[in-house]
Amino acid sequence: MFTERCQYYRNVNSLSRGGMAAITLTDLDDPRVALYRGVRDPALLREHGLFVGEGRLVVRRLVEDGRFPVRSLLLSAAARDDLADILDVRPALDAFVASLDALRGLTGFDLHRGCLALAERPAPEPAAALVARLGAARLVVVLEAVADADNVGGVFRNALAFGAGAVLVSPGCCDPLYRKAIRTSMAASLRVPFARVEPWPGGLDLLRRAGFGLVALTPSAGARDLAAFARDPARPSRVALLAGAEGPGLSPAALAMADATVRIPMAPGVDSLNLATATGIGLYHCSLPIAD
Repeated sequence: MFTERCQYYRNVNSLSRGGMAAITLTDLDDPRVALYRGVRDPALLREHGLFVGEGRLVVRRLVEDGRFPVRSLLLSAAARDDLADILDVRPALDAFVASLDALRGLTGFDLHRGCLALAERPAPEPAAALVARLGAARLVVVLEAVADADNVGGVFRNALAFGAGAVLVSPGCCDPLYRKAIRTSMAASLRVPFARVEPWPGGLDLLRRAGFGLVALTPSAGARDLAAFARDPARPSRVALLAGAEGPGLSPAALAMADATVRIPMAPGVDSLNLATATGIGLYHCSLPIAD
C-alpha cells in the first residue's frame, strides 16, 4: 500500500510546481495539491524530499528566510490575507486557497490557523561539516534519543534565543523538520543548523577537537552545580551542552564522553525538570561571560 501511494504521488509530483499565486481550490482531487494528503505521513514526505510547515508564523518565516525552497502553500482565505505582504511580492509561489472545511477534508485534520507549506528538505549535512563552519560560536546543544517533538522544538527555540551555533542530535531523536517540532520551536528549527552525529556517542569527539568542552546535564547528586561551573574561570570557553530524554536521561556511554557533568539544584522532593526548561537554564548560564 505504501509503495502504491508513493507511486501515485510521483505521478503528480511534477504537477504541483505551478507559476501563479492565490489559486482558488475548487476540487480536492486537484493533482496539484495531492501531496497535501500526505502531511501526516512523515515517511511519505521524506520519500519525496519534502517537509511541511504549519501555522502562519512558521510559514511566514519559511518564505521570508529563503533557506528552504517552498514548493507551495495551502491556505484559508484569512491566512492568505494575513500573509498577503509576503505573497504579493512572490507571484511565482503557488498559494492554494480554500475553505477551512475543504482544507480539513484534504489534509484529514484541523489546520493550525489554516496554513500549511510544503518545502524542500535539504540533503543531510554531516556533523563534522557543520562543526567546521561554526566560526566563533561558543555554544552547541547535543540531544540524545529525544523522541518527543515538543521537547525538540522547545530546545531549538532555546538554542536560537541564547545564540547556540547548532543543535546536534543522536540517532533516534525526533526529526527537527517534523511539523510539530517546527511549530513548537516557533520556526527556530528552520534557522538553527542541525546535524545527526554518527557513530554515537563516539562521534562527539569532533566537538572536543573543535575546542568544545562536553558538558552533560544530569540530576545526579555527584554532578557539579551548574551556576558554579558557569562562573569558574577554568571552564571551557566553548561548551557543547549534552541532554537526554526525560526519564532515562543521558546514557552511560554519553556520560562517559563528557568532560564535566552539571546539575540544576531543585527543591527537596523534585528530581527533574522538563527537558526544554533544563536546557534553557543550562544555555543561559553557559552563555554568560566567564568570571575573571
